[in-house]
Amino acid sequence: MLKFIDDFAGAVSDFIISISYFIAGIFIVGVPLFLLAKFFEWIF
Repeated sequence: MLKFIDDFAGAVSDFIISISYFIAGIFIVGVPLFLLAKFFEWIF
């Protein structure tokens, strides 16, 4: 039972880490692209 709980906690931890990497990628890539698009929309 303890092995199952340890494996389950590891799986949840891996899932949360992957979601946090995804959100960080959105902020690193998506926000500058969005701001660049708004900038060009404002100019043209």
